[in-house]
Amino acid sequence: MPVENVPARIGKSVVICGEVRGSEDLVVDGRIEGTITLTESRLTIGPTANVAADVSARDVLVLGHIQGNVAASGRVELRAGCVVEGDIRALRLVVEDNAVFRGKVDLTQAAARPGENQPQLQLGSTL
Repeated sequence: MPVENVPARIGKSVVICGEVRGSEDLVVDGRIEGTITLTESRLTIGPTANVAADVSARDVLVLGHIQGNVAASGRVELRAGCVVEGDIRALRLVVEDNAVFRGKVDLTQAAARPGENQPQLQLGSTL
């Protein structure tokens, strides 16, 4: 019987204070305070999630609320109805209509050399 690649899930009634680390995809529907590190995995902040943490993952999808900096080696997606308060550093960024974002954006280029000027965009209003 084949094993499905189902992401781990933190339910909406779960509250975690501290550090969350892992090597598999994760869906957060509850509350996390601290840090989330999923270097080689995808993190989904669900619509009921309330995260007060700095986040580091391969890809980050935000549907809920996050207060903290987001770093992704791949893509960050801000979906309609989400709220992000913090800086974003990623290779790619997708922002849907009605997503709220307050912070700075650093879109790093994979081929950029250290010390080169990186493009930056600073936003402080509803997109």
